[in-house]
Amino acid sequence: MKRTPIALSLALLLGAAIAGPATAAAAAAPKIAAAKPFLWENATVYFLVTDRFQNGDKRNDLAYGRKADAAPLRGYMGGDLKGVTERIKSGYFDSLGIDVLWLTPPVEQSHGATDEGTGKSYGFHGYWTHDWTAVDANLGTEQDFRDMVEAAHARGMRVLLDVVMNHTEPSAAALPDVWPADWVRMDPPCTYKNTETNVNCTLVKGLPDVLTNSNANVALPDFLAAKWKAEGRYDREVKELDEFFARTGYPRAPRYYLMKWHADWIRKFGVDGFRADTVKHVEPGVWKELHTVAEAAHNDWKRANPSKVLGEGKFFMLAEVYGYNIAHGRQFDMGGNELVDFYNNGFDGMINFGLVWDAKQDYETLFSKYDAALRGPLAGHSVLNYTASHDDDHPFDPARAKPFETANKLLLAPGAAQIYYGDETARLLNRSDAQGDAKLRSFMNWDELALNVKRDGYRIADVRAHYSKLGLFRSAHPAVGAGVHEKIADGPYTFKRTYAKNGISDQVVVALDVPAGARATIQVGDAFADGTRVKDYYSGGSAVVKNGAVTLNVKGGVALIAK
Repeated sequence: MKRTPIALSLALLLGAAIAGPATAAAAAAPKIAAAKPFLWENATVYFLVTDRFQNGDKRNDLAYGRKADAAPLRGYMGGDLKGVTERIKSGYFDSLGIDVLWLTPPVEQSHGATDEGTGKSYGFHGYWTHDWTAVDANLGTEQDFRDMVEAAHARGMRVLLDVVMNHTEPSAAALPDVWPADWVRMDPPCTYKNTETNVNCTLVKGLPDVLTNSNANVALPDFLAAKWKAEGRYDREVKELDEFFARTGYPRAPRYYLMKWHADWIRKFGVDGFRADTVKHVEPGVWKELHTVAEAAHNDWKRANPSKVLGEGKFFMLAEVYGYNIAHGRQFDMGGNELVDFYNNGFDGMINFGLVWDAKQDYETLFSKYDAALRGPLAGHSVLNYTASHDDDHPFDPARAKPFETANKLLLAPGAAQIYYGDETARLLNRSDAQGDAKLRSFMNWDELALNVKRDGYRIADVRAHYSKLGLFRSAHPAVGAGVHEKIADGPYTFKRTYAKNGISDQVVVALDVPAGARATIQVGDAFADGTRVKDYYSGGSAVVKNGAVTLNVKGGVALIAK
């Protein structure tokens, strides 16, 4: 059977993915040369916890005197930036149709551990910042980060930097390098009743809350100044801070130090956007300020690196507002009916916490609901859907009992899609040897993929192949996530998506739960005129439209139809 280019690419890249980084480079398809339409509204984002993904350099597994004495899945496990770069260059992400990489914060974390009541925990996740200006040595070096970004850009992938404005490292893990009282507060605890009790408070006991509401001039923390002097970069860092405050006119308040430090990652490395952590726990207007600073830095980087700019070069900011649901539209209730429009406060997109619950609905109910929201209250804006994440203890399918349905609902729902590392390899999210959110953060199950482990009713490589086919189809067709949804038929369930904006025209037809059989007839409605030859990008077959339908040898119960 003749293979289409997308099917051939999938076969090569899937072989590389299973083979692993040592042999993958030879099997991987060449760099994608042709530019394809990219829309943030249709982006397929791959989110990974860097320490949990791929160990590219075993020499940095325990930096700063850290020890292997943490509670289960709460310590460092060796993943690093070199490992991510290995997988980029192997073609692993290409084979999933990934447009955007989102990594947990790479900044230097608390050197020590803290006890959360579940045993020792280290900041492997990246959200306990010790120094916003340095790469954590457990993850590698500045050069490793630069190599990773440039490798992603060479494959046409954008990079989201995960940024934290709300808090620093836990006080117990930070001693003796304590953040001063004019930088952070240690109480009261948040009670989440309104904006005030979400913002001017600490999320958990012992986690210092940055005084983002302060306009008072503060000095550089003594421990940070001493650290930079020991590293031989104090004069340069202070000179850059002086220039930043002189250029912007901002007071030397804590939040502006953080904005400058976050923006440096854009100027130095060319990251394409921010994923902002704990957004509802910072004054909404602060994010608009951050967007201004970040966009200025991105414009500087683009002027200095015109040949490296991807597409239109838009800087993108994504908000993690815990509990935000696509049904909220543009109005999020902070408590007490205090509504905030985060899209009007610096953000281009919002993470949708609703899909883990909405995915329990049938396909049409889910898809039509999301389409109505994105054509109505959210018109012109973006949401990022997910079915599993690093801190949502209610994933849609923690036991991975229905990975194919999960993939269909994640990658075919209107909106952008976030694959959480291991979704595509059925990495389990209900580990009995760990507690709390640690269950969600096990090491990437490359071993299971290599062995093609069998679970109840499926094999791991089959799940991986299913994600690949859906992801490649998404990436090639902006209509999937950004187009207008319309149901065509109930049996088998069939819908079309149509996108026609800004000089881009695209239409697709998708059929799901197609009964097993030799051949199946799929209605395409008016998506394609009679006489048009179309391809099924799932099976690799093709057919000519006749009487508003095509007859195909459907595989896996799925047909992905386009020209």
